[in-house]
Amino acid sequence: MRHRVAGRRLSRTSEHRLAMRRNIVASLFEHETISTTLEKAKDVKPFAEKLITLAKKGTLAARRRAIALLGNREIVSYEENKLVRQGTVVGKLFSELGPRYLDRPGGYTRIIHLSLRRLGDNGQLVLLQLVGKDEGLKKESKSAAKKRSRKKTEEVSQADSKIDEADE
Repeated sequence: MRHRVAGRRLSRTSEHRLAMRRNIVASLFEHETISTTLEKAKDVKPFAEKLITLAKKGTLAARRRAIALLGNREIVSYEENKLVRQGTVVGKLFSELGPRYLDRPGGYTRIIHLSLRRLGDNGQLVLLQLVGKDEGLKKESKSAAKKRSRKKTEEVSQADSKIDEADE
């Protein structure tokens, strides 16, 4: 019986689970959206949120603890067939992601279920995303839509008043 045994095994050894968790979270912080299976996403989500909470503190001790938990993988990209170094995952975590979530009390990630299933084993695929990547754009578009709707109602009311004046 496995009463009160926490965590998922995912058919891996403990070292493999730890390495997989670190790699998935590093990819999540690098790309801000990744596709994975539902079980892996549920396993990784609390780990990612704890690291973002560490990044919100922003202290040297928190940075060292994040490096110990996650490692300090470099972010590189290919430009004109050359590798270009763009920083590290922990650097991005503490410079971009931590300040982004300063006023948010938790819930930094979301799991979105996809209708696709993996071809080989029919595993349920999901998107694991960081919340708030495009919230600023949504807020601006909502306020712009409100302004547009206000203008339309004003124009309609002005047109109605002109029609009333013409009838008189």
